[in-house]
Amino acid sequence: MPEVSDGDGDGVGGRRATPPAPVAPPKAKPTSRVRMSAAQRREQLIATGRQLFAERGFDATSIEEVAARAKVSKPVVYEHFGGKEGLYAVVVDREVRALLDRITTALTAGHPRELLEQAALALLGYIEEEASGFRVLVRESPLMSGTATFSSVMNDVAHQVEHILGAEFKSRGYDPKLAELYSQALVGMVALTGRWWLEVRKPRKETVAAHLVNLAWNGLSHLEAKPTLITARRH
Repeated sequence: MPEVSDGDGDGVGGRRATPPAPVAPPKAKPTSRVRMSAAQRREQLIATGRQLFAERGFDATSIEEVAARAKVSKPVVYEHFGGKEGLYAVVVDREVRALLDRITTALTAGHPRELLEQAALALLGYIEEEASGFRVLVRESPLMSGTATFSSVMNDVAHQVEHILGAEFKSRGYDPKLAELYSQALVGMVALTGRWWLEVRKPRKETVAAHLVNLAWNGLSHLEAKPTLITARRH
C-alpha cells in the first residue's frame, strides 16, 4: 500500500527535505599595496614637482601640494630633497640638460644656414614635446636659489652659436669680436618667439622655424661692415 504524505512535506514518506547548506562566498584575497623603491619614489616626486612648478610656479607651489598629489606624507618629500628648493633645483637641472642635449645633438650640418634651422627646430621641438618642462624654465627662479634659469640656458646656447658665427664672420671679413653680440641677438629672437609659440601653437613649428631662419639668415647675409643709425646720420 503506498505511503501517504502527512500534508506539507515534499520528501519521501512525507518527510520535509533538508535544504542544502548555503555556500559561503570565496574570501577576497587581501590586496597588497606595491611599495615603490626609493629610486621609483624619487622619480615620482620629480615628475609631480615638475607638473606643479609648470602649472603654478615655484612660489605658489607648496610641499603639501607635492605630497598630496604624489599620495605621500610631507616627510617623504623632505627625505628625498630636503625641501621645495631642493626638488625645484633637480627639476630645473634636468630640463636644462635635456634642452641643451637636444640642441647640441641637432647641430650636425656644415652650412651655417642649416645650423640655424637645426637649432630653431630643436628648440621648438622641445617646446612642443616637453611643454611642462619649458614652462618651468621660463618662469622666474626663486631669488638666491643659484638654480639655472632660462636665460642662463639660452646663454649657453648662444656661446655655441658664437663659435659658428665667429668663424663665418672671419671668413667674410667682418669683425669676429661681434659674433657674441649677434649670437645673443639670434638666440634671444628664437627664445622669445618660442615663448610666444608655446601658447598659440600655430603656425606649425616647421613654418615658425622657416620664418625665423628667413629673418636671421637674410639679415646676416646682407650685413653692413660698419652699420650706423639713420637718426645719427641726420645730425
